[in-house]
Amino acid sequence: MPRDYYETLGVARTADDDEIKRVYRTLARKYHPDRNPGDKEAEQKFKEVQEAYDILSDKSKKAQYDRYGFSGPDAGFGGGGGPGGAPFHWGGGAGPGNFSGEIPEELFRFFGDLGGNGGAGPRPRGRRSRQPAAPREIESEIEIPFETAAQGGKVSLRIDSRELDVSIPAGINEGGKLRLRGQGPDGEDVTLTIKVKPHKLFRREGDNIILDVPVTIAEAVLGAKVDVPTLDGSKLTVKVPTGTSSGARLRLRGKGIKGADQYLEIKVTVPGAVDDKSKELIEEFARLNPQNPRVEFQSNV
Repeated sequence: MPRDYYETLGVARTADDDEIKRVYRTLARKYHPDRNPGDKEAEQKFKEVQEAYDILSDKSKKAQYDRYGFSGPDAGFGGGGGPGGAPFHWGGGAGPGNFSGEIPEELFRFFGDLGGNGGAGPRPRGRRSRQPAAPREIESEIEIPFETAAQGGKVSLRIDSRELDVSIPAGINEGGKLRLRGQGPDGEDVTLTIKVKPHKLFRREGDNIILDVPVTIAEAVLGAKVDVPTLDGSKLTVKVPTGTSSGARLRLRGKGIKGADQYLEIKVTVPGAVDDKSKELIEEFARLNPQNPRVEFQSNV
């Protein structure tokens, strides 16, 4: 006969719904097959816990179980079923009468022992075990900092009044998925979809990190040394070559995600207003350094 369902969960018969649910969650997480690969004993206990909770969490099923036990309200033998001719009952409360339920295997073994080698009679087919339904899966979304998505780390997540530390692998992308096995309210798996907060300075191209670096006209024309931040929080001094145009990229090897690179994209900034003297200097500069940056436009017309 199956173990008593209250005994399976380890709760008293007076336990309320909240206690039954809380204990079930703990046991489901403990014996979940994904946490115990290849462990047949854990797998069997998981099935027993699922079956017990299926009954005790349903008010109608629980009421019937509390009254009749495993075999239902019609179980029992009428007259002479047990030793000494007394009526045989199980399940605590079924009256004598015609048998209409399934006979437990242990009961056939009991009568077989009474009758000797030839007295057991036909044995019933083995009771088909009911496979517990697979826990449903919960889907949720979590937003993480840009740095955590790039470098990995831990973020805190609250699930059903429980706070969990979730490990984020380095290099995870926007829309990436993380699966938390058995961490749902009822032992379900939780699938998290990753949303990445934009960074005020950096952006990603695959595993490369891009940083826009503003420079003045003088720095672009004459060359300069500029300090730039990197993803790991350090700062580097980088030489901007003479005559660097806006849009040019300088590479910092190994400063990207998982050993990729960081690129400095040059953005030449122009002052919004200049005085007359500055205009004269710029005009003189243009006369001394004639350029036609749109020559390709003319050749394609």
